[in-house]
Amino acid sequence: MSNAATQHLIIAITGASGALYGVRILQLLHSHTHLVKHLILSPSGLTTLQHETTYTKHDLDQLANHVHNPKAIGSCLASGSFPCAGMIIAPCSMRTLSAVANGLSDNLITRAADVTLKERRKLVLMVRETPFNLAHIRNMELVTQMGGIIFPPVPSFYHNPQSIHDLVTNTAKHAIALAGFDVELNREIWKGL
Repeated sequence: MSNAATQHLIIAITGASGALYGVRILQLLHSHTHLVKHLILSPSGLTTLQHETTYTKHDLDQLANHVHNPKAIGSCLASGSFPCAGMIIAPCSMRTLSAVANGLSDNLITRAADVTLKERRKLVLMVRETPFNLAHIRNMELVTQMGGIIFPPVPSFYHNPQSIHDLVTNTAKHAIALAGFDVELNREIWKGL
């Protein structure tokens, strides 16, 4: 996608472990003024954020252009007429995956994901739960069949990461690329042997 035109991206953070992925995505995209960032933080996502990081809700709100209440089902993000280019759920809980897979639009995150799929836009789900049981696998299959991208944040090591920050950053850059955004993030790629 071109950097010239303003585009909208939804970043949702749900209650699975790994809130840092959503934070890092917002940080990486913060300076990109052509990209309007819409944040939805679920109540469980906030709990996990507080437990796993030193970031506050206020910190995240400062990284987004618009912050939406997950209960605000009447938000612009709930309509296919809103010109949003894609959505990343980072991390994506198994509850959220199940709701998306089965069309249960009971909050703004799952409704926005449903709209993203029905409008044939990029939806990236960073599912965070292992090992997977059969229900998880079937739900991932359903989302994949609908055009969503299942992207468990499995770190790569070929770029010789020196810290957890390096691992999270590389994975966050990959998720952004999968969502179709060319934001010149200089993502580490495999160069061969």
